[in-house]
Amino acid sequence: MPANLTPQYREAEERFREAATHEEKRVALHEMMALMPKHKGTEKLQADLRRRLAKLEEEAEHGAKGGARRVDPGHVRREGAGQWVLIGPPNAGKSALLAALTHARPEVAPYPFTTHAPQPGMMPFEDVQVQLVDTPAVAAAHTEPYMVNLVRNADGVLVVLDPTADDLAESLAACRGLLERGRVWPREKPLPPEASPLLVMRPVHLVLNKADLDGDGTFASLARESAGEELRGFTVSAEHGHGLEELRGRLFADLGRVRIYAKEPGKKPDFARPFVLETGSTVHDLARLVHKDIAENLRFARIWGHARFDGQQVDRHHVLADRDVVELHA
Repeated sequence: MPANLTPQYREAEERFREAATHEEKRVALHEMMALMPKHKGTEKLQADLRRRLAKLEEEAEHGAKGGARRVDPGHVRREGAGQWVLIGPPNAGKSALLAALTHARPEVAPYPFTTHAPQPGMMPFEDVQVQLVDTPAVAAAHTEPYMVNLVRNADGVLVVLDPTADDLAESLAACRGLLERGRVWPREKPLPPEASPLLVMRPVHLVLNKADLDGDGTFASLARESAGEELRGFTVSAEHGHGLEELRGRLFADLGRVRIYAKEPGKKPDFARPFVLETGSTVHDLARLVHKDIAENLRFARIWGHARFDGQQVDRHHVLADRDVVELHA
């Protein structure tokens, strides 16, 4: 029986052949297994893919036990309310943007490829902090291999460009190519019917830096038109602060998080340190963050904020809203 492999499978197979790292090979193998038609004609091929995947995992485990495990240079531990990764070509001003929005002090210089490794910083927004990660330049000639996993694992991606640059189209294409290799699909763009099951939908924004060099906004308008509607655009100036406050608010809003203030019975709520949960989280989800014993013995909660009335009693399944005050009763 013929295998009848789809074009999407053939593309994943080609990515496996071109993969340079264990992680890239693993991702490609998983995609091949997901895209392969399941019938008698593909049984041997399915078994072969499982063997290849098992071998990759065995090699990774052997390296870890032998003390030769390679540290992923692109891994940045997530902190705060969420993580945004900044990508862009040389001299787009990513490092300057990180410095303007956070307390980080990356090296900022007027020459390309100043950033050699991921540089995290914490962006304050009202009563929470959001992690931003500056990265080495994305270029058609070379992009660090670990960037694929970095953009895939982030909560969102900022494509930072200089709209006045002569190579704007090439830079945008290189960034889009990185997103494609990471299987990152802009959340605002509808998924096609034949989309790979391994695609991850993330907020992806276009940040047009150096607005101070684009007096009437002509270059920014052309860049937005080139980028298309699937990338929401922000025009900013890292050097002069233009547009940064609007960007701060959007970065938190698009993470899909809610801030919840815990309150002990008979005491005032702690507004200094909110719990940050995903939108749609319940009272029980909050209780598990506070303490597992409280979650196991939770009887009810009282809500101030978006409840029908202050102090409303709700059960563990009640969905929380941003800035609710919650008093847990166990």
